[in-house]
Amino acid sequence: MLPTLNITGNLVLAERISTRTVKLRPGDVVIFRSPESPRKIVCKRLIGMEGDHVTYVVDPKNNDGCETIVVPKGHVWVEGDNIYASRDSRYFGAIPYGLLQSRAFWKLLPLKDFGPLAPKPK
Repeated sequence: MLPTLNITGNLVLAERISTRTVKLRPGDVVIFRSPESPRKIVCKRLIGMEGDHVTYVVDPKNNDGCETIVVPKGHVWVEGDNIYASRDSRYFGAIPYGLLQSRAFWKLLPLKDFGPLAPKPK
């Protein structure tokens, strides 16, 4: 999630109500269980909800070829902010809504970063 979150780690405030009441929207930073390794907890940005058309760069390191998919029912599309080094829905596909744990919304530590999570950098 560079540059939004530091490689050395941030302490973030997260809430679980949004994931239970389906109040998430594209742009939110979500915390979920990895579909590849369920013991891991992952943090990524929500890009698309079920039924959304999502266009993504397939291999950003080598070319700018794009694909468009429709997010299946009961799933969401997540991507990391660092497109060149992120293992996200571009690799493992849309994730089931049931894997979502919470929505991160505020950075607590380090103190120099204290404040709301920023929107996705351009």
